[in-house]
Amino acid sequence: MRTIITGASSGIGAALVDLIAGRFQEGERPRLLLVDRDGEGLARTAARYGKHAKACVVDLSELDCGEIVAADAVAHMGGIDALVSNAGMLAPGLLSQIEPAVFDRTFAVNTRATWLLARACYPHLKRSSSASIVATASLAASYPAPNLGAYSASKAALLMLIRQLANEWGPDGIRCNTVSPGATVTAMNAEIYSDPDRARQRASTIPLRRLGAAQDVAEAILFLIGDGARQITGIDIPIDGGSTTTLMGVAAAEPSNS
Repeated sequence: MRTIITGASSGIGAALVDLIAGRFQEGERPRLLLVDRDGEGLARTAARYGKHAKACVVDLSELDCGEIVAADAVAHMGGIDALVSNAGMLAPGLLSQIEPAVFDRTFAVNTRATWLLARACYPHLKRSSSASIVATASLAASYPAPNLGAYSASKAALLMLIRQLANEWGPDGIRCNTVSPGATVTAMNAEIYSDPDRARQRASTIPLRRLGAAQDVAEAILFLIGDGARQITGIDIPIDGGSTTTLMGVAAAEPSNS
């Protein structure tokens, strides 16, 4: 399988690379184009996969990111079977205070980049016998997140973008899905969960009583891009330890005001 993975230098993207590397023998390894703006981190990830992976350093907030990535992918792999649009950014701040430039960049990276990548890859995906797009959304796409208004809105837009693509591109044999991580420890939020007490408190609100790991999300992505999901399109899979099954559990874990 010829796969593009964005946000591949760390976190969920790097975990997906490791999963793919561990599941295939040398003679049958898929080819990968690994995309990120962190050149050093990307080089480390690509090195773990050897000659089968190529690093592509791109700023996904730029309008030409899709064309750059698609061209590099075809040059390296000869075609495209799967696009994993995993890169994202946080933009903490209240909507009454966040700067318009930050709001715009959040949408550019979290939403527009997926569209630009998908549009540029479209003609190549159409030629694949098993084409798939998976984007990493968030539970914040469906539930307001305190102090993350721009992030939540951008991920909500991403959900609808992928559903729209699933509807439009289904006749071309291109499946389009999302995964929505809940509380998942990655490099982007590691500082938040570095406090053991805070991590334990957050885990206590999750039915499975554990914070997610990058590999948990990567496993779901690997399934969605594979043939086992050939009849699945237009859906979002929460990877959240059951968080979406209960509101009262979260409320009960909050300190009482009385």
